[in-house]
Amino acid sequence: MADSQDSSGDKHSQFPSRREFVRKSSALAVGGASWLTALDVAGAHVAGDDEIKVALIGCGGRGTGAAVQALNTEGKVTLWAMADAFHKPLERCLRKLNRGVEQRYDVQTTGSLEKKINVPPERRFVGFDAYQQAINSGVDLVILATPPGFRPMQFEAAIDAGKHVFTEKPLAVDAPGVRRVLAAGKKASDKGLAVGVGLQRHHNPGYVETIKRLHDGAIGDIPLTRAYWNGGGVWIRTRADFAKTYGHEPTEMEYQVNNWYYFNWLCGDHIVEQHIHNIDVSNWLKGAHPIEANGMGGREARTNKDCGQIFDHHAVEFTYADGSTMLSQCRHQPGCWSQVNEFATGCGGSADIGKHLIVTPSGEWRYSGPKVDDYQQEHDDLFAAIRGGQTYNETEYGAHSTMTAIMGRMATYGGKVVKWDEAINSEIDLSPASYDFAAAPPVVPNSDGSYPVPVPGKTKVV
Repeated sequence: MADSQDSSGDKHSQFPSRREFVRKSSALAVGGASWLTALDVAGAHVAGDDEIKVALIGCGGRGTGAAVQALNTEGKVTLWAMADAFHKPLERCLRKLNRGVEQRYDVQTTGSLEKKINVPPERRFVGFDAYQQAINSGVDLVILATPPGFRPMQFEAAIDAGKHVFTEKPLAVDAPGVRRVLAAGKKASDKGLAVGVGLQRHHNPGYVETIKRLHDGAIGDIPLTRAYWNGGGVWIRTRADFAKTYGHEPTEMEYQVNNWYYFNWLCGDHIVEQHIHNIDVSNWLKGAHPIEANGMGGREARTNKDCGQIFDHHAVEFTYADGSTMLSQCRHQPGCWSQVNEFATGCGGSADIGKHLIVTPSGEWRYSGPKVDDYQQEHDDLFAAIRGGQTYNETEYGAHSTMTAIMGRMATYGGKVVKWDEAINSEIDLSPASYDFAAAPPVVPNSDGSYPVPVPGKTKVV
C-alpha cells in the first residue's frame, strides 16, 4: 500500500538488535505513552512464550510487510490464516513469505519464513466475507491491511471475536466509520485486548525524543506546525490489468476494489490514506486534534478515468483549540517539488521533526541515539505487550488523526470551513449497500466512463 519507503540491503546493519532496543528503551519506543501498564488481560490471553497464531487479512504489499514483521517478533509466532478479496494477491503473498523475500516498507529478511507459516488451503479465504472466516479460524491476533474502507467492520468483528489486532492506518474513510472504530476500541480496552495502529512514527526513537523535547519547551510555545506528503503518486490498476490477471472483464465492484486507491468509499482520498502520517505527528505534538479546517484542492495532473474521483492535491489550514495552526499539503503530481516531513515553529526556535533536528538561538540539537526499523518496532512493541499481559491500545489517537484527515478532505471538497463537532457527527456514510461483487458500488461511472468528482462550493460534505 501507500506507505512504501526505500530500504538498502545494509541499512539494518547499523542498528542495534530490536530485542536489545526493546530491553533498554521500551518506554521510549512506544512514544512515552502511558498505555503500557500492567493489566489482568482477559479475552485472547497469551502469556510469555506461548504461541501467537496470526491471521493476515489483506495480502497486498503492506500486508505482506506486516506479516514479515509479525513473524520476526520475539517468541513463537505462526501465520495461521490468510484472507483477501481476490485469490491472486493471497497466492503472491504466500509465495513471498515462503521465500522470505520482502524488501519494501523497511523490511529485509534473509532466508525462508516457511517454518513459521502454517496456512493450508482450507485456511486461505477469498471474497468479501474472507475476513470473518479468518477471524474465526482459531487465531489470537489479526492483522488488518485491507483498503481502509473495510477497516471499521473488520476491526469491529475482530474485537467482538476477542482477538488482538494490528491495524494499518487510516482507521476509516468517513465519520460513521470513525465512530464505529472508537466504540470498538473502547470495547477492546474493556476486554483487555491489545490494539496496534500502523502510525509507526510513534515507535521511532528519533521522533519520540524530538517530540519529548518539544513538549518540554525546547522552542517555547508552538503556534505553527507544517505537514507535507507531496510526491508523484501511486499505482493505477485498469480494467485491462484486471482482465489480464483474472481472465475475465471485471464487474464495476471488482474493478473498484482492485483499483481501490481512487475511490473515496475505499481509500478516503490520499489526504486520508497517506497524509495521515504527517497530520498525526502534528496532533501528537499538540496533544490534541484540530477543532476546524479550511482548505482547497482539486485535480490537475491525474484526471483520467482510472483516477476515479479523488483529488490530486490538497492544502488545508487546521486550527487547534489553543489558536495554533497546522498548515497541511499533500500532492500526487509527478515532476513537482516533493516533501514528506513535519516541521514546528516556536517562539524560541524551530524543529525539523522528521530529521529529528531542533534549532534555537543557542544552537542545534540533533537526535543521535539508537536507530530502529520503526515498522518492525511497532510489531515488537505490540507483541511484547501481549506476551507481558500489558494493556496496549492505540485506537484513540489513530481514530482522531484519521478524523482530522477526513475533516481536511471535507474542507477541500466542500470549499467551506468545517468544524470538528459537525465533522465527527456527520451521517454521510460512504459504504456500499451490499458487499457483493455483483452489486453496484456507492459511486458508478456516467455514460462516458467518468466518475463524479467533488466540486467545492457545491458538494455536500457533512
